[in-house]
Amino acid sequence: MKFLDQAKVYIRSGDGGAGAVSFRREKFIEFGGPDGGDGGRGGDVWIEAVNGLNTLIDFRFQQHFKGATGQHGMGRNRTGANGASVTLKVPVGTQVFEEDDETLIVDLTKEGQRFRLAGGGNGGFGNAHFKSSTNQAPNWANPGLEGEEKTLWLRLKLIADAGLVGLPNAGKSTFLAACTRARPKIANYPFTTLHPNLGVATVDGREFILADIPGLIEGAHEGTGLGDRFLGHVERTRVLLHLVSAQEEKVGKAYATVKKELEAYGGGLTDKPEIVALSQIDILGEDELKKKAKELEKACGHKPLLLSAVTGAGMLEAQRSLRDEIVRFGTEEDGET
Repeated sequence: MKFLDQAKVYIRSGDGGAGAVSFRREKFIEFGGPDGGDGGRGGDVWIEAVNGLNTLIDFRFQQHFKGATGQHGMGRNRTGANGASVTLKVPVGTQVFEEDDETLIVDLTKEGQRFRLAGGGNGGFGNAHFKSSTNQAPNWANPGLEGEEKTLWLRLKLIADAGLVGLPNAGKSTFLAACTRARPKIANYPFTTLHPNLGVATVDGREFILADIPGLIEGAHEGTGLGDRFLGHVERTRVLLHLVSAQEEKVGKAYATVKKELEAYGGGLTDKPEIVALSQIDILGEDELKKKAKELEKACGHKPLLLSAVTGAGMLEAQRSLRDEIVRFGTEEDGET
C-alpha cells in the first residue's frame, strides 16, 4: 500500500427536499384542506477515525463526497425521507483543515471519533404547515434549504510512542526492523526510506509503537532533500531516539545538524525527551569507538548509548530506555488529569 499523508477533498451535504402543495380530495368527505407534507433533510458529511488504516491513499482516487438530497414531501401529510449521509473513513491521527490549509477544524486522535463536516439542508415545509384560521387553503410550500459545500485538506500525523530521527543512513530503518516486525526498505544509499514506517516493539512484556521517518539533512526546513514535511509524524511521540551513525567522520556535527533542523521545524520537538545513540558501532575498532562516543557526548551534553542493530549490541538497553521514558510520560499525564 502506498503512503500518502496529505489529501485535498471536496464535500457537499445534501439539499433538503421541497415541501409539497397538496389538497385532500376524498369521496363522500365534504371538506378537504391542505395535506402537503414536509421535505426530508439532506444527508450530512461526516468524518470518522477507524482502525486498520495508516495512509490517506484512498483519497487520491476519490476526492468528491456528496450527501444525498432529501426526498420531497408528498400528499396525505407524508414527510419525505431524509437523504443518506456519507462518511469519510480516515486513519487515527488525521487532521482536517479549511481550504487555506492553516485553520484546523478537527483533530481525530482516537479510534471511533466522529465529526460532522457539513450538515444537510433542512427540508421545506408543505402547505399543511401554513394552514390557519384565516388561511385555510394555502397554495404554497417552502423549497428545501441548500446543503453546505466546502474544500478541505486532510493531513495525517501518525500516532506513535517513540520516533526515530537522524541523518540518512543513520540506521533508523535497521533499528526498526531489528526490534519490530516492520520490514522497511534497507539499503546502503541515502534516502532509502521515502515515507514513514511504523512498528510495534516489545520489551519486558510491554509494547510500544515506533515511528521511523526519512532522514534529515542540512537545510531540510527549506526543502532540501525530502525536506521536513515528515516531521509531523513524530510530533505526537512521547520520546525521540536520535541515531548518529558511527560512519560519520564528525559525529558531533552530524548530531548538531539534525538538532538544528528540529529547532527550525518547531512543533515542540526540541521539548521532547531525547535519547541519543551512536549506531552501527560494529564497524569501529575499540579506540575509534571511544573517540567518537566522547565527541558525541560533548555535542549532546550527556553520555550516548552505543548500539548495533546488526550484532544486537546495546539494542535491549535502547528499547528499555525508550520504554522508561514512555512510562514516565504517561505517569506525568495521569498526574495532570
